[in-house]
Amino acid sequence: MYISESLLKAAHDDQGYVLVPDLIPSDLLPALRAACDRVIAKTRTGAWPHRRTVGKQFPPFDDAHPDSWGVQHVMHPALGEPVFAQWYTSEGVRTVSAALLGCDVGSLQMELFNLLINPLNHDFALRWHRDDVRENATPEEELKALASWSHGVQWNTALYEDACLYLVPKSHKVPRTDEQRVHSTTLEPPRDPLAMPGSIRLVLQRKCPSLRVCVWSVDMLTTTSIAGETVFYNSNILHCATYDAKQRRATLHATMGDTRGGSTRARNVLQHGLEWMQERRFRETLDDAGQRMLDALIEMRIGVRGEVGYSLTG
Repeated sequence: MYISESLLKAAHDDQGYVLVPDLIPSDLLPALRAACDRVIAKTRTGAWPHRRTVGKQFPPFDDAHPDSWGVQHVMHPALGEPVFAQWYTSEGVRTVSAALLGCDVGSLQMELFNLLINPLNHDFALRWHRDDVRENATPEEELKALASWSHGVQWNTALYEDACLYLVPKSHKVPRTDEQRVHSTTLEPPRDPLAMPGSIRLVLQRKCPSLRVCVWSVDMLTTTSIAGETVFYNSNILHCATYDAKQRRATLHATMGDTRGGSTRARNVLQHGLEWMQERRFRETLDDAGQRMLDALIEMRIGVRGEVGYSLTG
């Protein structure tokens, strides 16, 4: 890694996101791309029913539309693609996640691993949102929610060029301004994401001349990064996304938690339906490190009473 873990954490804590250039080993990239091709094909033909449906921005997802913008549960043993769990539990992913969380790797908690894809026939977009804060939250409610959201990381790893994500740097620490609220209280996606005050667009997998420029140019409207880069971001940063049906997309989308957070992440994680992860056949696909992370997730689930509900609507 060309930048120290302490600097990665400092950037992530300050800006709410950070770019990491080499999270996928070169020898694993072809296997991940091939596995993505197979699960995307299964999803588009209906052989895999767990998908993110065009027209539905957040869970619970349904089958109301034939087109898809995501594949759910890529580590599920029924898909038969062990490379996903192999990468998710790899030393590189665990090391960066632990560094950003400020914990040791033994405290990591397994969470979500999905795949973001381009719809085939319909452009699609997500509205401006924070993953676990409602759009109508008051400034006081936002501050309270943001203050308790330090025990998890989320990331996008693009296998092909990806220009879908927009975010507002540093918005993970402060409530929205009045003008930002105008752009984010609606359930409709924006016509122009860059009309949001302070927003930037992240472009993954595009070559650029300077690694340092790629990481630190947070004042630019568009930030570019070299091939293979991953963006880690606080999922309660203000963000949205656009999906172009004409642009190939296969982006690994995952989260990982820190057991010190207790049940603070339960709703945001468990709303996706992870009962299958408690099955023995899934545990048997994991190495020792993965099984420890899985045990942490199951322990969190056991500690939750009643229904967790859903974070957002739309």
